[in-house]
Amino acid sequence: MPSKSSAAIRSQEARGPRRTASPGERIVRIRTNGTPRAGDCSILSGLIRFGRIRIWLVALLAMGWIPCRGFGQESPYIVTYDHHMEEPGNLEIEYFSTFGTQHQANPFHAFWLEFEYGVKAWWTTELYLDGQTTFHDSTVFTGFRWESRIQPLRTEHFINPVFYVEFESLNGADKILKEIEGHDVAEDQAEPNSVLKAEHKKELELKLILSRNLRGWNFAVNPLAVKNLSPSSPWEFGYAAGISRPLALRASPRQCTFCRENFVVGVEMYGGLGDTQSLGLHETSHYLAPCLAWNIPSGWTLRVSPGFGLNDNSHGLLLRWGVAREISGFGEIFRSLFKGRS
Repeated sequence: MPSKSSAAIRSQEARGPRRTASPGERIVRIRTNGTPRAGDCSILSGLIRFGRIRIWLVALLAMGWIPCRGFGQESPYIVTYDHHMEEPGNLEIEYFSTFGTQHQANPFHAFWLEFEYGVKAWWTTELYLDGQTTFHDSTVFTGFRWESRIQPLRTEHFINPVFYVEFESLNGADKILKEIEGHDVAEDQAEPNSVLKAEHKKELELKLILSRNLRGWNFAVNPLAVKNLSPSSPWEFGYAAGISRPLALRASPRQCTFCRENFVVGVEMYGGLGDTQSLGLHETSHYLAPCLAWNIPSGWTLRVSPGFGLNDNSHGLLLRWGVAREISGFGEIFRSLFKGRS
């Protein structure tokens, strides 16, 4: 995982003159760029079927066409967050996968589906549905997460803070590794799914997102704290940090799929920092992951990020990839459906 305020990462000179949208046209802006470009985009929705112990991604169904104008740049980060928020009324649907190797245990494929909605310009909320398959074992649905991000400052500053809060209801078989905290190590996930899924936990995660755009670069740091809501559990700490930049800042005069400005490259690092009983790097895991986002003019974004464990406590490889699609004006469409029935 990582939309999306309208804080542009390109200079006005790099964007060139703006084109005024005609009446009836909708503006679609995606996470890290407010630069509009022409193009029709379809609305897609995800359908998930849950079995008794399985979660299946059945299909993404085309629901229709919306006249839309605009194409921007998504961040390449999957773990780190920057300060850009989802546009109000827009819904982004994202699917991510993580393939991980384990020492003396079977490799796994963890996956999650995200529904991210812009409630206000300063408030973005998101629902996650998690699952995983451990090879030569089983497939399990591992729980859900609900997050909110609040941006207290309305304009761009030298450092742009965002407050993040997330509630998690998961079982012990969850392996998406969206964040690393406390003394999380690869060995914790080596048990069979039948053992891991018997553990149920509810957690509260707090995160401070600090981010800045500078000359086309984005710099982001995310210190985090997690509390299992069991009274005896300590607070756990972790971090994520990332740097990214488009391959080109100046947009091409024509719309094209493989133009350099459509690709954003970066690197992120994340890991645990112990807990209130044992703060520090002892028995913690850490990862370094180059990342790439390809922003296709049709409105899709593809991401890939191979993460490499930096010590013996880490998984050797976490290969992540994802696909995202934003639905412009979803809130207005949803309200009009109910308004028509009243």
